[in-house]
Amino acid sequence: MKRRGRGKLTALAAGLMLLYSSFSSMCEAASLSIQEAVDLALAQNTSLRITEKGEETAKATLKSARGANSFDVGMSGSLTDGRTNNEARQDNGSLSLRVGLPIYSGGKNQANIESAEIGVDAARLNTERARENLRLSVIQAYYNVLEAQKTIEISQESVEKYQAHLTNVEQLFTAGSKARLDVLRSSVELTNARQALLRAENDYEVKLLTLKNLLRIDAKEELVLTEDFKFVPFHPGMEACVDYAYLHRKDLLVDIYALRQRELDVKAARAGYLPSLSLSASTGASERFNPGSDHNHNYQVGLSASWNLFDSGVTEAAVDKAKTARDQAELTLVKDKEDVSFAVRELYYSMREAERRFAVTKAAVSEAEENYYIASEKYRAGQGILLDVIDSQEALATAELNFNSAQYDYARYKAAVENAMGLGIGEDPGIADPVRTAEREAFFKERGIVPQGPRASKDYRRAKEIIDANTPAKWAEQAAKEAAEAREGKSDR
Repeated sequence: MKRRGRGKLTALAAGLMLLYSSFSSMCEAASLSIQEAVDLALAQNTSLRITEKGEETAKATLKSARGANSFDVGMSGSLTDGRTNNEARQDNGSLSLRVGLPIYSGGKNQANIESAEIGVDAARLNTERARENLRLSVIQAYYNVLEAQKTIEISQESVEKYQAHLTNVEQLFTAGSKARLDVLRSSVELTNARQALLRAENDYEVKLLTLKNLLRIDAKEELVLTEDFKFVPFHPGMEACVDYAYLHRKDLLVDIYALRQRELDVKAARAGYLPSLSLSASTGASERFNPGSDHNHNYQVGLSASWNLFDSGVTEAAVDKAKTARDQAELTLVKDKEDVSFAVRELYYSMREAERRFAVTKAAVSEAEENYYIASEKYRAGQGILLDVIDSQEALATAELNFNSAQYDYARYKAAVENAMGLGIGEDPGIADPVRTAEREAFFKERGIVPQGPRASKDYRRAKEIIDANTPAKWAEQAAKEAAEAREGKSDR
Protein backbone atom coordinates (compact mmCIF):
# COMPACT_ATOMS: atom_id res chain seq x y z
CA MET A 1 0.00 0.00 0.00
CA LYS A 2 2.77 2.41 0.89
CA ARG A 3 4.64 1.56 -2.30
CA ARG A 4 1.50 2.15 -4.40
CA GLY A 5 0.85 5.49 -2.66
CA ARG A 6 4.46 6.51 -3.21
CA GLY A 7 4.07 5.73 -6.94
CA LYS A 8 1.00 7.92 -7.18
CA LEU A 9 2.82 10.79 -5.53
CA THR A 10 5.74 10.39 -7.93
CA ALA A 11 3.39 10.43 -10.95
CA LEU A 12 1.60 13.50 -9.57
CA ALA A 13 4.91 15.32 -9.03
CA ALA A 14 6.03 14.49 -12.56
CA GLY A 15 2.74 15.76 -13.96
CA LEU A 16 3.03 19.00 -12.01
CA MET A 17 6.59 19.52 -13.25
CA LEU A 18 5.50 18.90 -16.83
CA LEU A 19 2.61 21.35 -16.43
CA TYR A 20 4.94 23.93 -14.91
CA SER A 21 7.48 23.58 -17.71
CA SER A 22 4.71 23.93 -20.32
CA PHE A 23 3.37 27.01 -18.58
CA SER A 24 6.86 28.49 -18.35
CA SER A 25 7.48 27.95 -22.06
CA MET A 26 4.14 29.60 -22.85
CA CYS A 27 5.04 32.57 -20.69
CA GLU A 28 8.44 33.07 -22.34
CA ALA A 29 8.61 36.25 -24.33
CA ALA A 30 9.09 35.90 -28.08
CA SER A 31 12.38 37.53 -29.11
CA LEU A 32 12.52 38.59 -32.76
CA SER A 33 14.99 40.36 -35.00
CA ILE A 34 13.69 42.16 -38.09
CA GLN A 35 14.43 39.19 -40.36
CA GLU A 36 12.84 36.76 -37.91
CA ALA A 37 9.74 38.94 -37.74
CA VAL A 38 9.54 39.04 -41.55
CA ASP A 39 9.96 35.26 -41.80
CA LEU A 40 7.26 34.71 -39.19
CA ALA A 41 4.83 36.99 -41.01
CA LEU A 42 5.51 35.31 -44.36
CA ALA A 43 4.78 31.96 -42.77
CA GLN A 44 1.67 32.90 -40.77
CA ASN A 45 -0.03 35.97 -42.26
CA THR A 46 -3.60 35.12 -43.27
CA SER A 47 -3.91 37.80 -45.95
CA LEU A 48 -0.87 36.40 -47.75
CA ARG A 49 -2.32 32.90 -47.64
CA ILE A 50 -5.52 34.24 -49.23
CA THR A 51 -3.48 35.83 -52.03
CA GLU A 52 -1.65 32.54 -52.60
CA LYS A 53 -5.01 30.89 -53.34
CA GLY A 54 -5.10 32.98 -56.51
CA GLU A 55 -2.33 30.76 -57.91
CA GLU A 56 -4.50 27.69 -57.44
CA THR A 57 -7.40 29.44 -59.18
CA ALA A 58 -5.14 30.35 -62.11
CA LYS A 59 -3.88 26.77 -62.38
CA ALA A 60 -7.47 25.50 -62.43
CA THR A 61 -8.28 27.97 -65.22
CA LEU A 62 -5.29 26.69 -67.22
CA LYS A 63 -6.40 23.10 -66.69
CA SER A 64 -9.87 23.98 -67.96
CA ALA A 65 -8.48 25.76 -71.05
CA ARG A 66 -6.27 22.80 -71.94
CA GLY A 67 -9.16 20.41 -71.41
CA ALA A 68 -11.33 22.34 -73.87
CA ASN A 69 -8.73 21.61 -76.58
CA SER A 70 -8.29 17.93 -75.78
CA PHE A 71 -10.24 14.67 -76.03
CA ASP A 72 -13.85 14.57 -74.95
CA VAL A 73 -15.11 11.10 -74.02
CA GLY A 74 -18.77 10.34 -73.35
CA MET A 75 -20.79 7.23 -72.62
CA SER A 76 -24.53 6.59 -72.67
CA GLY A 77 -26.74 3.59 -72.19
CA SER A 78 -30.40 2.66 -71.90
CA LEU A 79 -32.63 -0.23 -70.86
CA THR A 80 -36.29 -0.18 -71.91
CA ASP A 81 -39.28 -2.39 -71.22
CA GLY A 82 -42.48 -1.68 -73.16
CA ARG A 83 -45.61 -2.99 -74.79
CA THR A 84 -47.87 -1.47 -77.48
CA ASN A 85 -51.59 -2.49 -77.64
CA ASN A 86 -51.83 -6.29 -77.97
CA GLU A 87 -48.28 -6.76 -79.21
CA ALA A 88 -45.80 -8.86 -77.33
CA ARG A 89 -43.69 -7.28 -74.58
CA GLN A 90 -40.35 -5.86 -75.78
CA ASP A 91 -37.15 -5.59 -73.70
CA ASN A 92 -34.26 -3.65 -75.29
CA GLY A 93 -30.84 -2.46 -74.13
CA SER A 94 -28.20 -0.23 -75.73
CA LEU A 95 -24.74 1.10 -74.90
CA SER A 96 -22.63 3.66 -76.79
CA LEU A 97 -19.21 5.30 -76.42
CA ARG A 98 -18.28 8.60 -78.07
CA VAL A 99 -14.89 10.33 -78.43
CA GLY A 100 -14.49 13.88 -79.76
CA LEU A 101 -11.40 16.00 -80.51
CA PRO A 102 -11.42 19.63 -81.67
CA ILE A 103 -8.99 20.01 -84.57
CA TYR A 104 -9.40 23.68 -85.46
CA SER A 105 -11.19 26.40 -83.49
CA GLY A 106 -10.05 29.46 -85.40
CA GLY A 107 -7.28 29.96 -82.84
CA LYS A 108 -9.71 30.40 -79.94
CA ASN A 109 -8.63 27.39 -77.88
CA GLN A 110 -4.94 28.09 -78.40
CA ALA A 111 -5.40 31.74 -77.39
CA ASN A 112 -7.29 30.71 -74.25
CA ILE A 113 -4.54 28.25 -73.29
CA GLU A 114 -1.78 30.81 -73.75
CA SER A 115 -3.79 33.40 -71.81
CA ALA A 116 -4.30 30.91 -68.97
CA GLU A 117 -0.56 30.10 -68.90
CA ILE A 118 0.19 33.81 -68.59
CA GLY A 119 -2.46 33.99 -65.88
CA VAL A 120 -0.57 31.41 -63.81
CA ASP A 121 2.61 33.46 -64.09
CA ALA A 122 0.72 36.65 -63.22
CA ALA A 123 -0.82 35.00 -60.14
CA ARG A 124 2.63 33.93 -58.99
CA LEU A 125 3.91 37.48 -59.43
CA ASN A 126 0.93 38.85 -57.51
CA THR A 127 1.83 36.54 -54.64
CA GLU A 128 5.46 37.64 -54.75
CA ARG A 129 4.41 41.29 -54.73
CA ALA A 130 2.12 40.62 -51.78
CA ARG A 131 5.08 39.02 -49.98
CA GLU A 132 7.21 42.09 -50.69
CA ASN A 133 4.46 44.43 -49.43
CA LEU A 134 4.01 42.33 -46.29
CA ARG A 135 7.75 42.47 -45.70
CA LEU A 136 7.65 46.26 -45.96
CA SER A 137 4.69 46.46 -43.56
CA VAL A 138 6.49 44.30 -40.99
CA ILE A 139 9.73 46.31 -41.24
CA GLN A 140 7.88 49.60 -40.86
CA ALA A 141 5.80 48.25 -37.97
CA TYR A 142 8.99 46.95 -36.31
CA TYR A 143 10.64 50.37 -36.53
CA ASN A 144 7.41 52.02 -35.35
CA VAL A 145 7.56 49.97 -32.15
CA LEU A 146 11.24 50.79 -31.64
CA GLU A 147 10.56 54.50 -32.14
CA ALA A 148 7.65 54.33 -29.69
CA GLN A 149 9.92 52.68 -27.13
CA LYS A 150 12.47 55.47 -27.49
CA THR A 151 9.70 58.07 -27.26
CA ILE A 152 8.63 56.57 -23.92
CA GLU A 153 12.22 56.78 -22.67
CA ILE A 154 12.47 60.43 -23.73
CA SER A 155 9.09 61.24 -22.15
CA GLN A 156 10.05 59.41 -18.94
CA GLU A 157 13.30 61.36 -18.82
CA SER A 158 11.36 64.61 -19.22
CA VAL A 159 9.07 63.65 -16.35
CA GLU A 160 12.07 62.91 -14.14
CA LYS A 161 13.70 66.23 -15.02
CA TYR A 162 10.50 68.17 -14.32
CA GLN A 163 10.06 66.26 -11.06
CA ALA A 164 13.59 67.09 -9.95
CA HIS A 165 13.09 70.69 -10.99
CA LEU A 166 9.82 70.93 -9.05
CA THR A 167 11.52 69.54 -5.96
CA ASN A 168 14.27 72.12 -6.33
CA VAL A 169 11.75 74.96 -6.77
CA GLU A 170 9.77 73.85 -3.70
CA GLN A 171 12.98 73.86 -1.64
CA LEU A 172 13.87 77.33 -2.89
CA PHE A 173 10.31 78.51 -2.19
CA THR A 174 10.53 77.15 1.36
CA ALA A 175 13.80 79.01 1.79
CA GLY A 176 12.06 82.16 0.57
CA SER A 177 14.18 82.71 -2.54
CA LYS A 178 11.49 81.84 -5.12
CA ALA A 179 7.87 82.89 -5.57
CA ARG A 180 4.83 80.64 -5.26
CA LEU A 181 4.20 81.27 -8.98
CA ASP A 182 7.33 79.30 -9.89
CA VAL A 183 6.08 76.32 -7.89
CA LEU A 184 2.69 76.36 -9.61
CA ARG A 185 4.19 76.71 -13.09
CA SER A 186 6.67 73.88 -12.45
CA SER A 187 3.82 71.66 -11.21
CA VAL A 188 1.83 72.37 -14.36
CA GLU A 189 4.79 71.50 -16.58
CA LEU A 190 5.27 68.24 -14.66
CA THR A 191 1.60 67.35 -15.21
CA ASN A 192 1.91 68.08 -18.94
CA ALA A 193 5.00 65.88 -19.16
CA ARG A 194 3.16 63.03 -17.44
CA GLN A 195 0.31 63.35 -19.95
CA ALA A 196 2.82 63.18 -22.81
CA LEU A 197 4.25 60.04 -21.21
CA LEU A 198 0.78 58.46 -21.02
CA ARG A 199 0.17 59.24 -24.70
CA ALA A 200 3.56 57.75 -25.62
CA GLU A 201 2.81 54.58 -23.66
CA ASN A 202 -0.56 54.19 -25.35
CA ASP A 203 0.98 54.82 -28.77
CA TYR A 204 3.52 52.10 -28.04
CA GLU A 205 0.81 49.59 -27.14
CA VAL A 206 -1.12 50.35 -30.34
CA LYS A 207 1.98 50.01 -32.53
CA LEU A 208 3.00 46.80 -30.77
CA LEU A 209 -0.49 45.42 -31.35
CA THR A 210 -0.19 46.34 -35.05
CA LEU A 211 3.07 44.40 -35.34
CA LYS A 212 1.59 41.38 -33.54
CA ASN A 213 -1.37 41.45 -35.89
CA LEU A 214 0.94 41.32 -38.91
CA LEU A 215 2.83 38.42 -37.34
CA ARG A 216 -0.45 36.73 -36.40
CA ILE A 217 0.62 36.12 -32.81
CA ASP A 218 -1.60 36.46 -29.76
CA ALA A 219 -2.10 40.02 -28.56
CA LYS A 220 -1.38 38.94 -24.97
CA GLU A 221 1.94 37.31 -25.85
CA GLU A 222 4.98 39.26 -24.74
CA LEU A 223 7.22 40.36 -27.60
CA VAL A 224 10.82 41.51 -27.33
CA LEU A 225 12.49 43.22 -30.30
CA THR A 226 16.18 42.39 -30.38
CA GLU A 227 17.33 44.65 -33.22
CA ASP A 228 17.65 48.42 -33.27
CA PHE A 229 18.36 51.08 -35.88
CA LYS A 230 21.62 50.79 -37.78
CA PHE A 231 22.53 53.35 -40.40
CA VAL A 232 23.08 51.60 -43.74
CA PRO A 233 23.98 53.96 -46.63
CA PHE A 234 21.89 53.78 -49.79
CA HIS A 235 24.06 54.33 -52.88
CA PRO A 236 21.88 54.03 -56.02
CA GLY A 237 20.79 57.32 -57.57
CA MET A 238 17.16 58.21 -58.05
CA GLU A 239 17.04 57.72 -61.82
CA ALA A 240 18.66 54.31 -61.47
CA CYS A 241 15.99 53.38 -58.93
CA VAL A 242 13.19 54.47 -61.27
CA ASP A 243 14.58 52.57 -64.24
CA TYR A 244 15.19 49.51 -62.10
CA ALA A 245 11.55 49.65 -60.99
CA TYR A 246 10.34 49.78 -64.61
CA LEU A 247 11.93 46.40 -65.26
CA HIS A 248 11.54 44.66 -61.90
CA ARG A 249 8.30 45.83 -60.30
CA LYS A 250 6.15 42.70 -60.30
CA ASP A 251 2.88 44.61 -60.53
CA LEU A 252 4.17 46.29 -63.71
CA LEU A 253 5.05 42.86 -65.07
CA VAL A 254 1.53 41.75 -64.23
CA ASP A 255 0.25 44.74 -66.24
CA ILE A 256 2.35 43.60 -69.20
CA TYR A 257 0.95 40.10 -68.82
CA ALA A 258 -2.58 41.49 -68.64
CA LEU A 259 -2.01 43.46 -71.86
CA ARG A 260 -0.85 40.30 -73.61
CA GLN A 261 -3.90 38.44 -72.29
CA ARG A 262 -6.22 41.11 -73.67
CA GLU A 263 -4.50 40.81 -77.06
CA LEU A 264 -5.17 37.08 -76.93
CA ASP A 265 -8.80 37.82 -76.04
CA VAL A 266 -9.07 39.81 -79.27
CA LYS A 267 -7.68 36.84 -81.16
CA ALA A 268 -10.14 34.49 -79.45
CA ALA A 269 -13.06 36.82 -80.26
CA ARG A 270 -12.03 37.01 -83.93
CA ALA A 271 -12.24 33.22 -84.06
CA GLY A 272 -16.00 33.74 -84.33
CA TYR A 273 -15.45 34.82 -87.94
CA LEU A 274 -13.70 31.53 -88.78
CA PRO A 275 -14.92 27.95 -89.18
CA SER A 276 -14.36 25.24 -86.59
CA LEU A 277 -13.42 21.63 -87.27
CA SER A 278 -13.69 18.61 -84.98
CA LEU A 279 -13.10 14.87 -85.20
CA SER A 280 -15.50 12.40 -83.63
CA ALA A 281 -15.68 8.64 -83.27
CA SER A 282 -18.36 6.51 -81.67
CA THR A 283 -19.25 2.91 -81.18
CA GLY A 284 -22.37 1.28 -79.82
CA ALA A 285 -24.24 -1.93 -79.33
CA SER A 286 -27.94 -2.71 -78.92
CA GLU A 287 -29.63 -5.89 -77.70
CA ARG A 288 -33.24 -7.05 -77.88
CA PHE A 289 -33.93 -9.50 -75.09
CA ASN A 290 -37.63 -10.19 -75.62
CA PRO A 291 -39.27 -11.40 -77.78
CA GLY A 292 -36.41 -13.47 -79.06
CA SER A 293 -32.88 -12.17 -79.15
CA ASP A 294 -31.30 -9.73 -81.63
CA HIS A 295 -27.84 -8.15 -81.29
CA ASN A 296 -26.57 -5.14 -83.30
CA HIS A 297 -23.20 -3.40 -83.25
CA ASN A 298 -22.16 -0.16 -84.99
CA TYR A 299 -19.35 2.35 -85.16
CA GLN A 300 -18.94 5.77 -86.74
CA VAL A 301 -15.96 8.00 -87.51
CA GLY A 302 -16.59 11.47 -88.76
CA LEU A 303 -15.19 14.92 -89.38
CA SER A 304 -17.55 17.80 -88.78
CA ALA A 305 -17.21 21.47 -89.65
CA SER A 306 -19.27 24.49 -88.76
CA TRP A 307 -19.14 28.11 -89.88
CA ASN A 308 -21.42 30.82 -88.61
CA LEU A 309 -21.83 33.04 -91.67
CA PHE A 310 -24.09 35.66 -90.07
CA ASP A 311 -24.82 36.26 -86.37
CA SER A 312 -26.37 39.76 -86.47
CA GLY A 313 -23.18 41.45 -85.26
CA VAL A 314 -22.63 39.30 -82.15
CA THR A 315 -19.05 38.40 -83.10
CA GLU A 316 -18.27 41.97 -84.15
CA ALA A 317 -19.49 43.24 -80.79
CA ALA A 318 -17.34 40.65 -78.98
CA VAL A 319 -14.28 41.78 -80.96
CA ASP A 320 -14.99 45.45 -80.20
CA LYS A 321 -15.39 44.64 -76.52
CA ALA A 322 -12.08 42.73 -76.48
CA LYS A 323 -10.31 45.62 -78.27
CA THR A 324 -11.62 48.10 -75.71
CA ALA A 325 -10.37 45.89 -72.88
CA ARG A 326 -6.99 45.70 -74.62
CA ASP A 327 -6.81 49.50 -74.91
CA GLN A 328 -7.72 49.81 -71.23
CA ALA A 329 -4.96 47.37 -70.30
CA GLU A 330 -2.46 49.39 -72.34
CA LEU A 331 -3.51 52.64 -70.64
CA THR A 332 -3.37 50.91 -67.26
CA LEU A 333 0.23 49.93 -67.95
CA VAL A 334 1.12 53.52 -68.87
CA LYS A 335 -0.66 54.88 -65.78
CA ASP A 336 0.98 52.38 -63.44
CA LYS A 337 4.41 53.21 -64.86
CA GLU A 338 3.72 56.87 -64.12
CA ASP A 339 2.56 55.98 -60.60
CA VAL A 340 5.66 53.86 -60.01
CA SER A 341 7.92 56.68 -61.16
CA PHE A 342 6.15 59.12 -58.86
CA ALA A 343 6.23 56.74 -55.88
CA VAL A 344 9.94 55.97 -56.25
CA ARG A 345 10.86 59.65 -56.61
CA GLU A 346 8.67 60.76 -53.69
CA LEU A 347 10.02 58.09 -51.35
CA TYR A 348 13.58 58.76 -52.51
CA TYR A 349 13.27 62.46 -51.68
CA SER A 350 11.83 61.60 -48.25
CA MET A 351 14.64 59.11 -47.57
CA ARG A 352 17.35 61.63 -48.42
CA GLU A 353 15.61 64.31 -46.35
CA ALA A 354 15.51 61.95 -43.34
CA GLU A 355 19.18 61.14 -43.94
CA ARG A 356 20.09 64.83 -43.74
CA ARG A 357 17.90 65.33 -40.65
CA PHE A 358 19.68 62.41 -39.01
CA ALA A 359 23.03 64.22 -39.29
CA VAL A 360 21.66 67.62 -38.24
CA THR A 361 19.57 66.55 -35.24
CA LYS A 362 22.37 64.44 -33.77
CA ALA A 363 24.39 67.62 -33.15
CA ALA A 364 21.30 69.48 -31.94
CA VAL A 365 20.78 66.98 -29.08
CA SER A 366 24.25 67.70 -27.65
CA GLU A 367 23.66 71.43 -27.88
CA ALA A 368 20.23 71.15 -26.23
CA GLU A 369 21.66 69.08 -23.35
CA GLU A 370 24.33 71.72 -22.71
CA ASN A 371 21.73 74.50 -22.88
CA TYR A 372 19.47 72.72 -20.37
CA TYR A 373 22.37 72.16 -17.95
CA ILE A 374 23.37 75.83 -18.06
CA ALA A 375 19.77 77.06 -17.60
CA SER A 376 19.15 74.68 -14.67
CA GLU A 377 22.36 75.62 -12.87
CA LYS A 378 21.76 79.34 -13.34
CA TYR A 379 18.27 78.99 -11.92
CA ARG A 380 19.58 76.94 -8.99
CA ALA A 381 22.12 79.69 -8.29
CA GLY A 382 19.41 82.34 -8.40
CA GLN A 383 20.72 83.99 -11.58
CA GLY A 384 18.23 82.57 -14.08
CA ILE A 385 14.49 82.59 -14.56
CA LEU A 386 12.01 79.75 -14.64
CA LEU A 387 11.06 80.33 -18.26
CA ASP A 388 14.64 79.62 -19.38
CA VAL A 389 14.59 76.24 -17.63
CA ILE A 390 11.20 75.28 -19.14
CA ASP A 391 12.22 76.41 -22.62
CA SER A 392 15.52 74.55 -22.47
CA GLN A 393 13.81 71.36 -21.29
CA GLU A 394 11.24 71.59 -24.09
CA ALA A 395 14.03 72.23 -26.59
CA LEU A 396 15.96 69.19 -25.31
CA ALA A 397 12.91 66.92 -25.52
CA THR A 398 12.13 68.22 -29.02
CA ALA A 399 15.72 67.68 -30.20
CA GLU A 400 15.75 64.12 -28.83
CA LEU A 401 12.39 63.34 -30.44
CA ASN A 402 13.55 64.82 -33.76
CA PHE A 403 16.74 62.75 -33.68
CA ASN A 404 14.72 59.67 -32.79
CA SER A 405 12.25 60.35 -35.59
CA ALA A 406 14.98 61.02 -38.18
CA GLN A 407 16.66 57.66 -37.51
CA TYR A 408 13.53 55.58 -37.93
CA ASP A 409 12.18 57.73 -40.77
CA TYR A 410 15.35 56.95 -42.72
CA ALA A 411 15.05 53.24 -41.98
CA ARG A 412 11.35 53.18 -42.98
CA TYR A 413 11.83 55.24 -46.14
CA LYS A 414 14.85 53.17 -47.18
CA ALA A 415 12.74 50.01 -46.93
CA ALA A 416 9.93 51.75 -48.83
CA VAL A 417 12.29 52.82 -51.65
CA GLU A 418 13.56 49.26 -52.02
CA ASN A 419 9.98 48.04 -52.11
CA ALA A 420 9.00 50.65 -54.71
CA MET A 421 11.98 49.59 -56.84
CA GLY A 422 10.64 46.05 -56.88
CA LEU A 423 13.56 44.47 -55.06
CA GLY A 424 12.69 40.91 -54.16
CA ILE A 425 13.02 39.52 -50.65
CA GLY A 426 16.67 39.04 -49.83
CA GLU A 427 17.99 41.04 -52.80
CA ASP A 428 20.69 43.67 -52.38
CA PRO A 429 19.88 47.14 -53.79
CA GLY A 430 23.57 47.73 -54.48
CA ILE A 431 24.07 44.80 -56.84
CA ALA A 432 22.54 44.41 -60.30
CA ASP A 433 21.41 40.88 -61.12
CA PRO A 434 22.23 40.17 -64.79
CA VAL A 435 21.19 36.51 -64.47
CA ARG A 436 17.73 37.45 -63.23
CA THR A 437 17.40 40.11 -65.94
CA ALA A 438 18.47 37.66 -68.67
CA GLU A 439 16.02 35.04 -67.42
CA ARG A 440 13.17 37.54 -67.46
CA GLU A 441 14.08 38.77 -70.95
CA ALA A 442 14.16 35.17 -72.25
CA PHE A 443 10.79 34.50 -70.64
CA PHE A 444 9.32 37.61 -72.29
CA LYS A 445 10.70 36.61 -75.68
CA GLU A 446 9.33 33.10 -75.34
CA ARG A 447 5.86 34.37 -74.41
CA GLY A 448 5.86 37.33 -76.78
CA ILE A 449 5.25 39.67 -73.84
CA VAL A 450 7.62 42.50 -74.78
CA PRO A 451 5.46 45.69 -74.77
CA GLN A 452 4.06 46.43 -78.21
CA GLY A 453 4.54 49.69 -80.10
CA PRO A 454 7.70 51.67 -80.96
CA ARG A 455 7.62 53.86 -77.85
CA ALA A 456 6.99 50.99 -75.43
CA SER A 457 9.75 48.93 -77.03
CA LYS A 458 12.10 51.88 -76.71
CA ASP A 459 11.26 52.25 -73.00
CA TYR A 460 11.85 48.55 -72.47
CA ARG A 461 15.22 48.62 -74.23
CA ARG A 462 16.29 51.72 -72.30
CA ALA A 463 15.34 50.11 -68.99
CA LYS A 464 17.38 47.04 -69.85
CA GLU A 465 20.39 49.13 -70.91
CA ILE A 466 20.28 51.07 -67.66
CA ILE A 467 20.03 47.91 -65.54
CA ASP A 468 22.94 46.34 -67.44
CA ALA A 469 25.02 49.50 -67.00
CA ASN A 470 24.26 49.95 -63.31
CA THR A 471 27.03 47.99 -61.67
CA PRO A 472 28.02 48.96 -58.10
CA ALA A 473 30.87 51.04 -59.56
CA LYS A 474 28.45 52.98 -61.76
CA TRP A 475 26.14 53.59 -58.82
CA ALA A 476 29.04 54.79 -56.71
CA GLU A 477 30.00 57.14 -59.55
CA GLN A 478 26.46 58.52 -59.72
CA ALA A 479 26.34 58.92 -55.92
CA ALA A 480 29.53 60.97 -56.05
CA LYS A 481 28.05 63.10 -58.83
CA GLU A 482 24.90 63.74 -56.83
CA ALA A 483 26.97 64.66 -53.77
CA ALA A 484 28.88 67.22 -55.86
CA GLU A 485 25.62 68.65 -57.18
CA ALA A 486 24.27 68.87 -53.63
CA ARG A 487 27.27 70.97 -52.61
CA GLU A 488 26.54 73.29 -55.53
CA GLY A 489 22.88 73.49 -54.53
CA LYS A 490 21.39 71.97 -57.69
CA SER A 491 20.80 68.34 -56.72
CA ASP A 492 17.43 66.67 -57.25
CA ARG A 493 17.86 65.18 -53.77
